[in-house]
Amino acid sequence: MDGRYLELKEKILKYNPGCDIELLDKAYAMAKKAHEGQLRESGEPYITHPVEVAHILADLELDCTAIIAGLLHDTVEDTNCTFEDIKEQFGDAVATLVDGVTKLDKIPYPRRRSSRLKT
Repeated sequence: MDGRYLELKEKILKYNPGCDIELLDKAYAMAKKAHEGQLRESGEPYITHPVEVAHILADLELDCTAIIAGLLHDTVEDTNCTFEDIKEQFGDAVATLVDGVTKLDKIPYPRRRSSRLKT
């Protein structure tokens, strides 16, 4: 396990000592395996992205279900993992969150207008 993931576990346990760390580890392992060989534009392994998402969720002190979903959020879209795989291994709540996140990119968002004033 990489150091950033170990930092995540420490962060979670500080505010949520009852978190199911075994299930969290299982989600991390699944995401890492699913994204194996994928790289970010920076050249870093892709797993760095879901781990950083999970850190953001932990900074917000969200529950383990949300953090597990954060670790798995790109697996259904970007790998061979399916919604059913997630549901079978992590339950309905995690699967529903992952499914919801994968649908966010289908929502049309208006373009942001510049907040700069023209002078």
